[in-house]
Amino acid sequence: MQTITTAAELRRALADSRKNDRRIGFVPTMGYLHEGHLALVKASRARCAVTVVSIFVNPTQFGPNEDLSVYPRDFSRDQRLCSEAGTDFLFAPDAREVYPPEFDTFVEPGELARPLCGAFRPGHFRGVATVVCKLFNMVQPNVAFFGQKDLQQCAVVRRMTVDLDLPIEIVIVPTVREQDGLAMSSRNRYLNAEERQRALAINRALLAAQAAFRAGERDPEKLVRTAEWHLLSIDHLQYLEIVHAHTLRSAASPLTGPAAICVAGYVGRTRLIDNVILNR
Repeated sequence: MQTITTAAELRRALADSRKNDRRIGFVPTMGYLHEGHLALVKASRARCAVTVVSIFVNPTQFGPNEDLSVYPRDFSRDQRLCSEAGTDFLFAPDAREVYPPEFDTFVEPGELARPLCGAFRPGHFRGVATVVCKLFNMVQPNVAFFGQKDLQQCAVVRRMTVDLDLPIEIVIVPTVREQDGLAMSSRNRYLNAEERQRALAINRALLAAQAAFRAGERDPEKLVRTAEWHLLSIDHLQYLEIVHAHTLRSAASPLTGPAAICVAGYVGRTRLIDNVILNR
């Protein structure tokens, strides 16, 4: 595995692969890798001849009171995990490489960025869309891999890719969970033992709604109430909504198309998000 820090160096390293039409897969991350990230690497290796993983903690997607300064980082560990997973190139630019002095151009997403997390994190998806677009231009992959846990991010990135005519296939990989059901996240390390147990309520809530859906319930309000009952143990619920899985618009009753039940809330001071797709 080669570790590369500049876009120019990365383009030189990938030139031979492009010349020989070798399919390039890309996994963008903010580091502090876990099995969810490694599942994306595995998916890339299964579909592509070359896999690039990026590690960049993107400052433009953090709000003024969010956790940028304390976001977990362990670069040497991440290097080891990427190498063991079969990554070909680890791209680790610094902030000046991604946002050079006088940088002043951003990608502004539309309606997909407004509901759910967008309503509580103004500017977040502007930062996400901008950094992903820049990384796409730096790496120039054929395929990019994202995790379903970040459902809204997936929708924003897919829309941006289509709207800006980026020749990149977007692949969404199912959420990877701990054995007890908690969705894997770099922020899980913030949870103490007691909070970690209470955080399991999120997965229980989603599974209860999914079970009711599979049993025949098609009223979104009733499904939300089924899930809500399980969330009494978390400290602050930001949203619990059923939306169309692709447009993220609120789902009408009766549910007919692909839908997702999405949740965000705080356990202690840790903000957690999760979702499940409602299907038979």
